[in-house]
Amino acid sequence: MTEIKPFRIEIPQADVDDLKGRLARTRFADELPAEQFAGKLEGIPTPPGWEYGVPGSYVRPLVERWRDGFDWRAQEARLNRYPQFTTEIDGQSIHFVHVTSPEPDAIPLILTHGWPNMFTEYLGLVDQLTEPGAGGQAFHVVIPSIPGFGFSGPTRERGWNAARTAAAWAELMSRLGYERYGVHGNDAGAIVGPILGELDREHVIGVHVNQIFSFPKGEPGEFEGLTEAEMGSLQFGQAFIEHAIHDRSQANQPQTLAHALADSPSGQLAWIGQLLGDAVEPDDLLTIASLFWFTNTSASSARFYFENRDWFATHQGEGQGGRTSVPIGLASFAFDFKPIRKFAERDHANIVHWNDYERGGHWAAHDASDLLLGDIREFFGKVA
Repeated sequence: MTEIKPFRIEIPQADVDDLKGRLARTRFADELPAEQFAGKLEGIPTPPGWEYGVPGSYVRPLVERWRDGFDWRAQEARLNRYPQFTTEIDGQSIHFVHVTSPEPDAIPLILTHGWPNMFTEYLGLVDQLTEPGAGGQAFHVVIPSIPGFGFSGPTRERGWNAARTAAAWAELMSRLGYERYGVHGNDAGAIVGPILGELDREHVIGVHVNQIFSFPKGEPGEFEGLTEAEMGSLQFGQAFIEHAIHDRSQANQPQTLAHALADSPSGQLAWIGQLLGDAVEPDDLLTIASLFWFTNTSASSARFYFENRDWFATHQGEGQGGRTSVPIGLASFAFDFKPIRKFAERDHANIVHWNDYERGGHWAAHDASDLLLGDIREFFGKVA
């Protein structure tokens, strides 16, 4: 089946009422008194009070707003402003936003979100990408939901990793009639993006990412010549990975955790809040939590980590999926992973663009959208 069908978000009122009822009956977790917190974890920029994980002081007010002040129907209407579609690829339903630009020289651009984000990660960029004005580069925007996330629905079989997702994206862009297109990705999307670029290099103009996940391989002398700042970045990255409970738990036992997330909206909220934090506005965070809840995709989105673990185990030492030859561009933001260029160039043969910014974090589309937009335009201005 290659049919592309229009899609609208229409959550049954019974589901909205059920969510409100569950929120009203929330039983909050026990925790130590705030005065017993020891301070920030060594090597990790942990907010005060987050040493044991997401605290009640973060969860309680958000649950109260979700229950009493959050208007799902208003958010649903906002999301439905953007043309959405579904199609079946490789046996899996794929949901995506598709907004075309009126500009005749617009570049098709597929943007892939991360976890625990949704396709909503990029909606705030759509208007400026499609109609930038002032002579800036315009784009036809395609924003798919990763299989297992949101309205792409739960995955129904094994193997939906970053590589299989990349292959689905190549088919999607072909199905939309785009023979040459650009790629952008953040977080999980920064893994899918380079794989897609190499897989479909005859059609991909270039790949723009917020992170390059290239790390030491344990080879002799590989730390020689690194600056003090680069060594600090390596130490931060190592400390973050050791502290990243979502990564380890979802890569090893995604189903165990999913039973709790599928039954507790406050638990779902806290679980995604560990990474989204204050980078997004409260109602944007609650919209993302609602999408996970209404689509019941906490389990299938977590399985993406498990499937990637198995895939990368057979592609050890290949960075984001193998040495790439398509042009790669990096926008590296201040409060995010800082890749080491020496290792990045080892894994990607054609890095043509690299910018470091003094603000913005892991979710730059939310907290540094102006910088991200400018960087995307600058990169594709070089490679188009």
